[in-house]
Amino acid sequence: MNEIRQNKATGQWVIIAPGRGKRPHDHKRASGEKRPVPEADKECPFCPGNEEMLPSVILEMQAPTHEGWQIRVVPNKFPALTPEADTHRFGHGIYLAMPGYGRHEVIIESPLHNQQIPNMNSKAVDLIIETYHRRYIDLTREHKNMMVLIFRNHGRRAGTSLVHPHSQIIVTGLVPRYLRWREDEARRYFDKWGRCVYCDILHFEMEERKRLVLENESYAVFVPYAAEVPFETWIVPKQHHASFGSISDKSKSDLSEALRIILTRHSEEMGDPDYNYIVNTSPHYESKEPQLHWYLQIRPRLTTRAGFEIGSGISINPSLPEEDAGVLRSRAGEMRDSLRDDQSL
Repeated sequence: MNEIRQNKATGQWVIIAPGRGKRPHDHKRASGEKRPVPEADKECPFCPGNEEMLPSVILEMQAPTHEGWQIRVVPNKFPALTPEADTHRFGHGIYLAMPGYGRHEVIIESPLHNQQIPNMNSKAVDLIIETYHRRYIDLTREHKNMMVLIFRNHGRRAGTSLVHPHSQIIVTGLVPRYLRWREDEARRYFDKWGRCVYCDILHFEMEERKRLVLENESYAVFVPYAAEVPFETWIVPKQHHASFGSISDKSKSDLSEALRIILTRHSEEMGDPDYNYIVNTSPHYESKEPQLHWYLQIRPRLTTRAGFEIGSGISINPSLPEEDAGVLRSRAGEMRDSLRDDQSL
């Protein structure tokens, strides 16, 4: 039976129509065969030895073995926004505009051209999360940096132009309407019930367990009830925090573990699919708000929005969230235990 489900956090409706598409186990290789990627590429600006192609280096993190660098943060060579501008609005006839103020940084996650997160060891992924947190804290210190968005695009369908493993950070001098809308929905829920909607979703998913994929001390990982795309996955902190900047060292380690496992399960089941993940967090000036709750959202690029979805704003998901969760849940706990055994040796 098809259903129309509502996202409790936003009020958006999603059509769940498993009869229209592939079953969960049929999504493998949906994004096509991947070409082998070399360990180094002399044309890649992110590879060691090609430093002259980089504008500059903002931050460098050493490898756990202390043999050279493991992570670099650099300015995007073709930035969407630049820090030289300001945030003053101006009129253009009947229209409103502002200079293109902001920042656009690239986090080079590994010196190896072909090492994606599922292939990294625990310490390397820990360092990615640590870098996210350091840059987030540094960038939110400046008052006019209203939004700091951390995201990762993997694969051409997700918007990647370079294969080398990397994430990005974009800072804006305004809060986009989409974020305001999400905040408003969360605020309305809190005003009505006196509770955080994301906490309520989290507690229900942990209790019902039909869509729960994995949990550790700090996070629950689940396919949302009204997932907009097949295998959409949320990593939600169990402790209520509005801001990603508030996480503890223990929480960083647990996030690294959950992210590595779920991306590995996605890769195993779908043949290294293209995907986007986003750290959804409050603007820094709302970091103590009781109705806001940060989380990491992963959206595989297995489907394409068509006419009805563009025209109506309603997504059609040809996959049943409960079945997707069941596929991902298989071996996830086993992988978590294996990672912990490796670290204890």
